[in-house]
Amino acid sequence: MAKPRLLQGNRAIALGALDAGCDFFAGYPITPSTEIAEILAAELPKRDGRFIQMEDEIASLGAVIGASIAGSKAMTATSGPGFSLMQENLGYAYMTEIPCVLVNVMRGGPSTGLPTLPAQGDVMQARWGTHGDHQAIVLCPSGVLECYEITVRAFNLSEKYRMPVIVLADEVVAHMREVVTLPDEIEVFDREVPDVPYEWYKPYDEDPSGVAPLAAFGTGYRFHITGLTHDRKGFSTAKPEEIEECIRRITDKVEKHRRDIIEVERYYLKDADVAVIAYGITARSALAAVRQARDEGYRAGMVKLKTIWPFPDKLLSKAAEKTPVFVVPELNTGQVVLRVARLVLCADEVVPINRFDGQLITPEAILDVIKGHAKKRRAPRKKPGKAKKKATKK
Repeated sequence: MAKPRLLQGNRAIALGALDAGCDFFAGYPITPSTEIAEILAAELPKRDGRFIQMEDEIASLGAVIGASIAGSKAMTATSGPGFSLMQENLGYAYMTEIPCVLVNVMRGGPSTGLPTLPAQGDVMQARWGTHGDHQAIVLCPSGVLECYEITVRAFNLSEKYRMPVIVLADEVVAHMREVVTLPDEIEVFDREVPDVPYEWYKPYDEDPSGVAPLAAFGTGYRFHITGLTHDRKGFSTAKPEEIEECIRRITDKVEKHRRDIIEVERYYLKDADVAVIAYGITARSALAAVRQARDEGYRAGMVKLKTIWPFPDKLLSKAAEKTPVFVVPELNTGQVVLRVARLVLCADEVVPINRFDGQLITPEAILDVIKGHAKKRRAPRKKPGKAKKKATKK
């Protein structure tokens, strides 16, 4: 049985990657994600893996894509400025359906911004940063154990659906330390490989799951890879029906498996007058506020987003049928709140709480908003009992 241990969030991410089977890392040092690269630089060679420090973030993701198509489980880690540089290669990986994991430890921006302070300003960039129609899988930890678990899950989803998966952490979660017990056993998913003769293989063939098997270069299968829209054999095409099939494949494989991909945690929603929607480090403040509100008699609930994209649309739309007010605290000027507002049209109000000065949103700040909108439960009145006559001696 595993023993409790004191771990930093970035170390938990690195350990999760190793346990999920990561055997290649290419990256460029950048605060606040550098510890991930440092740890993997030391640990990968011990496990017959490869670590390469690249000249920049553009080359880093390019190397990761190349390693993945050669059969490796590959990843990189960066922060906001580097994440911006990776967007073109990220789009290439979506189009070519090459699995890889990209960790973005968010910091304040734009540009150099606040290198050592937390922010949550990359949520929309993680979904829409690269151009064109595509789907994205973006996971978000709010604690050290989740850093480990979500990294493992990112590799599994990437291999399962043949696509990049983004782990969107933030500076505080990445640098905080907690005593955690890592699981003794984890589920590890490896990509499906073809079992047909070499000449029959089509890298983008139609498959009931929407995900075709992926051969590794060097295993005897010869096929073409291009960022252009392509046919089932991987060659560029201008035929409308083949273009539509290509784009639908990279979008439908996520849409059709939303139930498998989306993961949230729900707290006290059944009778909530106010539901707090939060993610990352802000979810910790939110949960503390919701529990304090409950202790004081206010009907508050919460949804913690462990998967941000695809967004849990149905869950929030259903919650809005009973919950009149939604509160969305974020370390930005307002990003997830826009999506929530679109989904809960029948709610009375959607209240943003925003902070973008490098400081955290406190539980007290969230609690004040909850109290301003939630109804306080009243203790049930006791029914007056019948008066008893006292016996008197005559």
